[in-house]
Amino acid sequence: MEDSRLSREVGIDGSPSMGLLEGRVALVTGGSAGIGLAAALAFAREGARVMIGSRDSTRGEAAAEQIRASGGEAHFLATDVADPGAIQALVSACIERFGRVDSAFNNAATGGPGELCADVRQEDFEHTLAVNVRGVWLCMKHEIRQMLRQGGGAIVNMSSVDGLTGSPNSSIYSATKHAVDGLTRSAAVEYAASGIRINAVCAGGIATGMLARGYGHDLDWVERYRRPAIPIGRLGRPEECAQAVVWLCSDAASYITGVCLPVDGGLLADSASYMALRPERRDG
Repeated sequence: MEDSRLSREVGIDGSPSMGLLEGRVALVTGGSAGIGLAAALAFAREGARVMIGSRDSTRGEAAAEQIRASGGEAHFLATDVADPGAIQALVSACIERFGRVDSAFNNAATGGPGELCADVRQEDFEHTLAVNVRGVWLCMKHEIRQMLRQGGGAIVNMSSVDGLTGSPNSSIYSATKHAVDGLTRSAAVEYAASGIRINAVCAGGIATGMLARGYGHDLDWVERYRRPAIPIGRLGRPEECAQAVVWLCSDAASYITGVCLPVDGGLLADSASYMALRPERRDG
């Protein structure tokens, strides 16, 4: 018992815990790696019980076990957000297991085709929209319905700096993130009076496998390439983005809704340097 209390005080990943979400339930899609995994661990560190959805069963189960081994509560369900039935099953499983959904991080996404707009195949276009737009909308649909029943909640959608600007060689991905921002802002207005806050984080230059794949190089190469355009001078860590997600879901952000928050090390503030990198970009 003492070990579990210590893990909660110190935090599942060794970071200090403030108990921002004590007694609440958090749902995370794409929670087996990258920003999603960091968010699942951060939710648990702040006291939430966590439902993790991901296509990768091995890593998803490992994420849930990591939380349980540190004294938290977590459950994993294999989920492909391109499948509407799988999304409904994930939200239903969260309610059945934990009784409610207080916080949701709709993180699962695909980078989409790294090609010029006219060269993109229709099937790649449709798959990218199915995951990044329809998947987020369906998650919101089922989460909001449950939050209306229980009297409120907080949702954070994963967007990108490419949802706040254009992105050559990644036009479809950029379009999906513009759509996510539109869904976020519109739904935030629709449900604010019902006690549901909806925001997005617009990540930029976060050190994840998805970023590396987008450039076709390892993260060391990406960091060297991107560093001149990032005022902070380095790529962000998944944990830094996860902290923004958790904060937006907490009572500390109780007057914030409809915000698409850049988490980018100042990248968009120095847009001239960012634009200078664009010819090499395949994915934001």
